[in-house]
Amino acid sequence: MIRKIIHIDRDKCNGCGACARACHEGAIDIIDGKAVLVREHFCDGLGDCLPACPTDAITFEEREAPAYDEAAVQRAQKLAQKKPFSGCPGMRAKQFQRSTAPAAGAACPSQLSQWPVQIKLAGVMAPYFDDADLLIAADCTAYAYGNFHEKFIRGRITLIGCPKLDAVDYAEKLTAIFAAHSIRSVTVARMEVPCCGGIEQAVQRAIAASGKAISCHVTVIETDGTIQEER
Repeated sequence: MIRKIIHIDRDKCNGCGACARACHEGAIDIIDGKAVLVREHFCDGLGDCLPACPTDAITFEEREAPAYDEAAVQRAQKLAQKKPFSGCPGMRAKQFQRSTAPAAGAACPSQLSQWPVQIKLAGVMAPYFDDADLLIAADCTAYAYGNFHEKFIRGRITLIGCPKLDAVDYAEKLTAIFAAHSIRSVTVARMEVPCCGGIEQAVQRAIAASGKAISCHVTVIETDGTIQEER
């Protein structure tokens, strides 16, 4: 049948995954870094994915396509809810509910609100990034600064990494996260050592590449655990 359906311009697509997340029917997948309409019979032609695309890579077209199959969509959604996680346990996304303050005399509780925390392991489309205040920290900072959970992690989604030891450009992954979600703010915690500047630079490049106006606050911590600078 001839009907209205979406068209994805592969050249414009940056692979951020925002359209796949916006498509409640699950018609779109990210394959080889690009969005692909893999299930045409799941596409209802309403275009919820269009406003989500930051590069205007999605348009409507009228062409021959299978009819929208609502029953198949519902079956797939139910199956996805029941499907157990089968990947690496360290990469399974989790969220935690934390108490706001410890009882008198009690040990200071963890303020970590999600898992995983490594930049390399975090999923771009993890739901906890929605409307998040984000902490991006060099991993040494939590060891150097004694009150790290209370000052930095509390109330934020946390990502950590080491720009010197990780053989990866964080900017690419962070750009995808910023583009796919409404990040409210970013706090960068880094050490005073020069190599640690790489994590700050990656964040700044990612914000610029995402095309979004995201406020960014940077704290520099000395190796003895004192705060050297906040900006």
